[in-house]
Amino acid sequence: MEFTARQIATFLHGEVVGNQEVIINSVSKIEEGIPGTLTFLANPKYNSYLYETKASVVLINKSLVLEKEVEPTLIRVENAYDALAKLMEIYVQSIPVKTGIEMPSFINSSATVDSDTYVGAFAYLDEGVKIGKNVQIYPHCFVGKNVEIEDNTVLFSGVKVYPECKIGKNCILHSGVVIGSDGFGFAPEKDGTYKKLHQIGNVIIHNDVEIGANTTIDCATMGSTIIRSGVKIDNLVQIAHNVDVGENTVMAAFVGVSGSSKIGKNCIFGGQAGVAGHLKIGNNVTLGGKTGASNDIEDNKILMGEWGMDASKFRRVYAVFRNLPDLYKDLYQLRREVKNLKAE
Repeated sequence: MEFTARQIATFLHGEVVGNQEVIINSVSKIEEGIPGTLTFLANPKYNSYLYETKASVVLINKSLVLEKEVEPTLIRVENAYDALAKLMEIYVQSIPVKTGIEMPSFINSSATVDSDTYVGAFAYLDEGVKIGKNVQIYPHCFVGKNVEIEDNTVLFSGVKVYPECKIGKNCILHSGVVIGSDGFGFAPEKDGTYKKLHQIGNVIIHNDVEIGANTTIDCATMGSTIIRSGVKIDNLVQIAHNVDVGENTVMAAFVGVSGSSKIGKNCIFGGQAGVAGHLKIGNNVTLGGKTGASNDIEDNKILMGEWGMDASKFRRVYAVFRNLPDLYKDLYQLRREVKNLKAE
């Protein structure tokens, strides 16, 4: 598909600076731009590439002040990153949606599957399954007994959904996601062995949730593990049994949340952050990368570091930590001087 800079600017309510009729038919990164493509500049770190790129059109923020003339046509918008997201959404929506049932696949006779559903080869839909409209189930997916999947949800290849789980509308589950696997529950015995505590609950995922590749969400011991609307979870995240994740919370890769913890709304967890079990994390809480939460956290807190310190305190502590070698040298020298003074 081809578009002119003027057409793109009209859609984005942007202002064209340069040739309004230049045509683009693809996109590129600003540092690798080639003629005929559109790119964007949102991070000041990449400002220098604006004056070097060979892309034909560049989306930039209205607030950006140019240091010199540029070769490509510019489209000034309020937020270049948001504008690019809108264009990408249009592109994805233009891709034809698959429908129909590929063979070989297995759909139990008691399953309810809408006529617009796509079921890829080697997928397995167990008894009592209910599938909504426009659902996409790619090859090698497993959908267990009595699972419910609502409209417009996508399960990419290799997703496994254990029995009794429920998935809402407009969700995306990427390859390798496992929903409803057993929580980590074992009772220690007197002889040093462990007896399995069977997990008989399920997982409920609300609307507009996206879950990254190879993430696992365990079923509840009893009741439900709940992922509420608008949550975005990265690849390789572990959500344990009976966890409740609040609306619009986001988690980066390698986050781990232990059993029965409650996560508030609009939280942000950086990569490798961890939450201990049975905690209550408030709304609008931010955990920096590798931050460990071992106690309840109040609303609107920003924590950093392995021990989950307040961010401002952590920065002060870290500044001292970085200088420890020099401080130790000073201390060692002072001890020698005190020792000499005493000797005299």
